[in-house]
Amino acid sequence: MVLVESDSALTAGDEAPAFELPGADGETYALSHFDEYDALLVVFTCNHCPYAEAKVDELNHLSETYDDLAVVGINPNDAEEYPDDSLERMQERVEAGEIRFTAYLRDESQEVAREYGAVCTPDPFLFENDGGAFRLAFHSRIDDAMNPDATAERYEMREAVEALLAGEEIPVEATPSQGCSIKWLDD
Repeated sequence: MVLVESDSALTAGDEAPAFELPGADGETYALSHFDEYDALLVVFTCNHCPYAEAKVDELNHLSETYDDLAVVGINPNDAEEYPDDSLERMQERVEAGEIRFTAYLRDESQEVAREYGAVCTPDPFLFENDGGAFRLAFHSRIDDAMNPDATAERYEMREAVEALLAGEEIPVEATPSQGCSIKWLDD
């Protein structure tokens, strides 16, 4: 396990890179599938990383609490080297009710992760729907618990989502997420 900090080239106001990926529910999802939502939280995550696992409950909470927010988990890890990150294992977790995101998608080619500049799991990007274009509003950690065994005292992404949905300025300063490095196919 290599601990890294998020460091994407996307900046506030940038449009979300398009994608079309298979979901753990058997459907295929494109960015446009989420046009009905006011906000979109794209989180590069996986099944095996303890840092990503520690955020599943909060991501489920965000997905189930805010009707105008789509929470989309994207798993880009090399599933051959890390079988827990296979589409089949993702499907099992969704079917078991462990993961209750709006969508849990598989980025087998890793092209989408590269387009977003994702480097770790979890790596969250919060976008605002700006008349049909999702624009980056906040690229930051999910909460202030920076290791898997810590308890969060401040749910920063939740605060950002609430402000964004209320049309207010986000009251939280962006802090890079940290977690396991994405397991690239060519590493």
